[in-house]
Amino acid sequence: MTNSKTLKLIPIMFCFFAMGFVDLVGTASNYVKADLHLSDMSANIFPSLVFFWFLFFSVPTGMLMNKIGRKKTVLLSLIITVVSLLLPIFGESYELMLISFSLLGIGNALMQTSINPLVMTVLQGGNLAATFTFGQFIKAIASFLAPYIAAWGAMASIPSFGLGWRILFPIYMIIGILASFLLASTPIEEKKANGKASSLLQCIQLLTKPVILLSFFGIMCHVGIDVGTNATAPKILMERLGVPLNEAVFATSLYFIFRTIGCLTGSFFLRIMKMKYFFIISVILMALSMCGLYIGTSKAILYIAIALVGYGNSNIFSMVLARALESEPKKQNEVSGLMIMGLFGGTIFPLIMGFASDSFGQAGAVIVMAVGVIYLFTYISEIK
Repeated sequence: MTNSKTLKLIPIMFCFFAMGFVDLVGTASNYVKADLHLSDMSANIFPSLVFFWFLFFSVPTGMLMNKIGRKKTVLLSLIITVVSLLLPIFGESYELMLISFSLLGIGNALMQTSINPLVMTVLQGGNLAATFTFGQFIKAIASFLAPYIAAWGAMASIPSFGLGWRILFPIYMIIGILASFLLASTPIEEKKANGKASSLLQCIQLLTKPVILLSFFGIMCHVGIDVGTNATAPKILMERLGVPLNEAVFATSLYFIFRTIGCLTGSFFLRIMKMKYFFIISVILMALSMCGLYIGTSKAILYIAIALVGYGNSNIFSMVLARALESEPKKQNEVSGLMIMGLFGGTIFPLIMGFASDSFGQAGAVIVMAVGVIYLFTYISEIK
């Protein structure tokens, strides 16, 4: 990789960090649940709402990129994200948090759809899966820090200016503003889309191609397990070990620690071994994790299980996305939109998991995630 490409990738990787802000929803939903005395079902509406907007904005964002370019689309996503992080500073009412998380979801839908094609614009070839995975490593750092910042604010370990755990929002808002200025000041040449822009119907019709459809469901399962673990792991510790929330949120951090390690090491492994072999290893680790989360009653077993799903799930998104994009090189904007629409799984899984956990305890939520892992086993045949 040339120095010019590396310099252009630096602000994009900063945007990957901003993209990780969406993962604060798992931690935030647990604090909002405690503050407003909500049920699991009501609290899980927050992560579901964030990913609900991926269903409506992802494909149109792919079309928007064809009109205004990839860089401008990423900048627009950053502006919406900054606004979403500004709102919780003014209060913690149920309605205000719904609006905040909605905007966070819309901004993230735009960013996730446009940032990977922007990476491809800069790279112009090379190992996509490895680069995407490194971007996910940067994103995971923001995800990992969120529970700690919230807990420190809740316990007044850091100055929170009366916001408590909500100090998380202005801290990430400032970083989002810096990311916007960095990207805006970086010159990136983009080729104009050749031919007539695809219509919404033509974009959706790409799902008739087997690899695109199967990849779409693969992304749904990945993000469902990701968001599900993020929100459910602390609840499992509270239910089975009786630990308080401020201690239980370490489960979310542990998940993101190993997801971060997974992304970092994954970017190395994907350069030295076939993607299919690494995918198989990842899914096996996730299956072992589901067993541990279902039957575990000790802190050691539960922590090991959380670590396994964090590591195993860390590279699934990058591998599935790379496989889908490489299958349609002339329709990468449109395919990216469709794949990011699959993040709608972050809406479906938490809702079903909330219903299952209210009815059967947190073991019910684990069973829902296990179904997603089983699907990923069936996707192995699509990986080259």
